[in-house]
Amino acid sequence: MTLRVIQWTTGNIGRRSLAAIIARPDLELVGVYAHGPGKVGKDAAELCGLLEERGPTGVVATNDVAALVALGADACCYNPLWPDVDDLVALLESGVNVCSSAAWITGGKQTPEDRARIEEACETGRSSIFGSGAHPGMTNLVGMVLSGSCERVDEIRITESVDCSTYESAGTQTAMGFSQPPDTPGLAESVRRESEVFAESAAMMADALGVTLDRLTFDVEFTAATGDTDLGFMQIPAGTVGGVMGYHRGWVGDRNVVSVGFNWTMGEHVTPPKPLAHGHVIQVFGVPNMRTVIHCLPPKDWPEGFMDLGMIYTAMPVTNAVPSVVAARPGIVTLADLPPITGRVALH
Repeated sequence: MTLRVIQWTTGNIGRRSLAAIIARPDLELVGVYAHGPGKVGKDAAELCGLLEERGPTGVVATNDVAALVALGADACCYNPLWPDVDDLVALLESGVNVCSSAAWITGGKQTPEDRARIEEACETGRSSIFGSGAHPGMTNLVGMVLSGSCERVDEIRITESVDCSTYESAGTQTAMGFSQPPDTPGLAESVRRESEVFAESAAMMADALGVTLDRLTFDVEFTAATGDTDLGFMQIPAGTVGGVMGYHRGWVGDRNVVSVGFNWTMGEHVTPPKPLAHGHVIQVFGVPNMRTVIHCLPPKDWPEGFMDLGMIYTAMPVTNAVPSVVAARPGIVTLADLPPITGRVALH
């Protein structure tokens, strides 16, 4: 059965999702939401760089939320930076299943009132909402799978260990502490808030392991740059934060059972507390201990930048989940509720 899909936003992640929807024979693109007015009225193929290759799709972008909801689509690939609860409620109430990369896993970041609105909308529309979340979220799935080989699990720990200076978002990087004096008041709290979806990731894994967390904590360590770095889109002066390592940790009593965090650097003039792995380090401590590192690498003759790979890596676990989310029970669903999410073999 072909599923009718809306693509919500066409930014760095959304345009990758849009291209994938257009390419898949089991998905039919029926609508596109444009965040910026400059994209309204443009064909979907133009917005994701496929116009010359395949011609127009006939689906043009709009910022009319009501018109998109009225399409009666089966699903929406929802890829803004942050979720808008009003938009999510409108989609879910109308029966549109939502697959999101927008800082959503369990809804734990939301207020209790907003999370209740989402749950009620799912009940009304008999719809589901799934968020792949941080890192991207498929790394959480790898951690859970590794734990299945253990006689005893003490802790799952996931660390995104990368030089993130190719991610050209000065606002995000500043909120994560970069370019700020390490002793800036409130800096640790800013980083906690900016990375809070990692806490949802930890809670989701704990639930899959069959434990109820007593509390979540956050700890962070800042490393000062030893020299000036000009990244083009922002400056990292010597003495300001050039490295950030932090973890959202879930606890049962006095035991740390899940940890999801990051070891990030910006520029060349910094030595982090732990060497960069240039990938996602996934560890299960127990019997036996398990460890793997996922590297995201370009294919031969890759014409684009490294961060483009990261956008694909983030978008695809969401787009490829559409059939499973449409088939899932109504409500908030996570990786722990779905069958394994797979890609599609390219036959052409």
